[in-house]
Amino acid sequence: MARVPYVHREDAGEQAKPLFDRLETERRMPTPNVFLALAHAPDQLDAFLSYANSLRACGLTPRLRELLILTIGYATGCDYEIAHHQSHALAAGLTQEQLEAVPHFETAAVFDDFERAVMRLAKDFSSGAEVSDEVWSAVAADLTNEQMVQLTLTLTWYVSGALMMRLLRLDLEEGYSVP
Repeated sequence: MARVPYVHREDAGEQAKPLFDRLETERRMPTPNVFLALAHAPDQLDAFLSYANSLRACGLTPRLRELLILTIGYATGCDYEIAHHQSHALAAGLTQEQLEAVPHFETAAVFDDFERAVMRLAKDFSSGAEVSDEVWSAVAADLTNEQMVQLTLTLTWYVSGALMMRLLRLDLEEGYSVP
């Protein structure tokens, strides 16, 4: 059970109407629990949405971003993040076999060397390990400095999100599950 109640449009008051309009326009319906929990802090939720959108529009491919996010979810033990990003990963071009292989990507033949390097960097950082120069360089060899900063921002954003979701103990919505 979540540690804070979920705020729904009908309970939020007239001042929150623009925020719920934005959620309904930009995000899927029904509104996911993460946003309903964060609606207790509407100004921060509004900024949260803007920053998340900027990361989704950066120079990383959706496929790479979703590999990062799923790896973070497994490394941090955040079922909510894993469950919510499986469909995004499939839409970004990952196969079902690849989704199932994320927890053991190091030995999975379904990822190429670059994908494994990105996932290794995400796993090391997410689990609190020091990211070695070797791991960093294996990713940086194929990305520009701008993309490396975008990857860093995306990685740190989703790690903080995973930790926030775990701390709030968000409930999975009906129809979501973790393999």
